[in-house]
Amino acid sequence: MTPDTLLSARNLSVRFGGVLAVNDVSFDVRAGEVFTLIGPNGAGKTTVFNLISRIYQPTSGEIDFAGPQGMVRLTQQAPHQVASLGIARTFQNIELFEHASVLHNLLVGHHTHRRTGFWSDLLFTPAARAAELATRERVERVIDFLDLQHHRESLVAGLPYGVRKVVELARALCTEPRLLLLDEPSSGLNVEETDDMAFWIQDIVHELGITVLMVEHDMSLVSRVSDRVLAMNQGQVLAMGTPAEVQGDAKVAEAYLGSIDDVASLRRQP
Repeated sequence: MTPDTLLSARNLSVRFGGVLAVNDVSFDVRAGEVFTLIGPNGAGKTTVFNLISRIYQPTSGEIDFAGPQGMVRLTQQAPHQVASLGIARTFQNIELFEHASVLHNLLVGHHTHRRTGFWSDLLFTPAARAAELATRERVERVIDFLDLQHHRESLVAGLPYGVRKVVELARALCTEPRLLLLDEPSSGLNVEETDDMAFWIQDIVHELGITVLMVEHDMSLVSRVSDRVLAMNQGQVLAMGTPAEVQGDAKVAEAYLGSIDDVASLRRQP
């Protein structure tokens, strides 16, 4: 572990009955980088995300995270504490309140930072008014950052799929995370929307100073935005390094990329 380590996973294993879904996986995520997990379906990538999110408990191993008060043992925290520590997540299958507006979905995203109590909110005391104002200001900054002004009052149910993906990203940003977990952010997007997502990811890191841990299948997006890549297969680590280093690994080509045409296509990416 180095001084700039934001998240450190050590010897993670998860067993579901007789299935070893994750087998002795270790990696560090450095502050200010985009770290991407790749691998075929069933490789264990989303299971690793679920361990970090505290949806699953590891059979063995530990995860440490540099929270607001310093390094904490994440595997000893309750699931509802994860957001307050500074970790936010999006999902491959969009999880939004479809019959609420974009604005209200984002306001819900900021609720972890409210410090007023039930009676203060009910009576709308000066403290509650100040908290509401701060929440609104934060949400409006995220709306401006992701160019969602045109959709702010729209119901999520009526929005195109690509816009919903951006709204889910916006809601995660409203939690003011230090680490953002993106679960297949390009899933279901067309080429233009995927290009936009690449710009958002780069701006989130460089302009907002948020570290990104991503699971992704689109290798052009992985090559474009990732600083380091970890390739998994059958719950184990195959290779780790820069996108170019991982692309050139024969085990990765065989397990994940599959065909010679896929390998050639990947290597043509900038």
